[in-house]
Amino acid sequence: MRNDVGGTGRIRAASTTATAVLAAFGLLTAGCSTGGTGTRDEGAARTDQTTPTSAPTAPVGSSPVKKVDPVRLIKDDPKVSDQVKDELKPCTADAYPVDTSYGNLTGNGRPDVVVNVLTCGDAVGVGTYVYRLVDNAYENVFAVEEPAVYSTIDRGDLVLTRQVYEEGDPVAYPSGEDVITYRWVGNRFSEHDRVHNDYSKAIGDGGIDGPAPSPPPEN
Repeated sequence: MRNDVGGTGRIRAASTTATAVLAAFGLLTAGCSTGGTGTRDEGAARTDQTTPTSAPTAPVGSSPVKKVDPVRLIKDDPKVSDQVKDELKPCTADAYPVDTSYGNLTGNGRPDVVVNVLTCGDAVGVGTYVYRLVDNAYENVFAVEEPAVYSTIDRGDLVLTRQVYEEGDPVAYPSGEDVITYRWVGNRFSEHDRVHNDYSKAIGDGGIDGPAPSPPPEN
């Protein structure tokens, strides 16, 4: 079994498309990444509904960014599951649901690449990966494949957010989230910090069920 380690905020728009995709990806089995330190957990989700690849910017004092084709990177990566590859298709024309970030995560002197694979309809993260440039080729050093997971770069740290669902939670209303910070230590990512947030059940789908209030009497 692969050991994987890993955008913040809860999803507020459920749809049958998201439900079907989440159900399908819930059957994924974990696999090992080169830089993993633990087993797979629940995932996190991206909060907005856009899916463009972010424009890279070079960190101050580092080598210029080498732009990548994130779709080709995912498709050619033997560590990415066949299911993620099969589901990675254009949403419209040639626009693929991937987000790409460039930054210094591994101290390699050259920008690392974070790729998040999303669903088209609801921008739910289903896979997140980190690639490190080694001998002019990108090497997968971090991978998590599961529904509702998303990674970002924050001041040299890798921050993974995953939604936490309790039994009976609808897709749009998870019970909480885990925010996990990883740092590059030696030749792998190691967990540095973990924060768990519980969401209120008093709003959204977690409110008290009951009859709708009566309209005011007409004068």
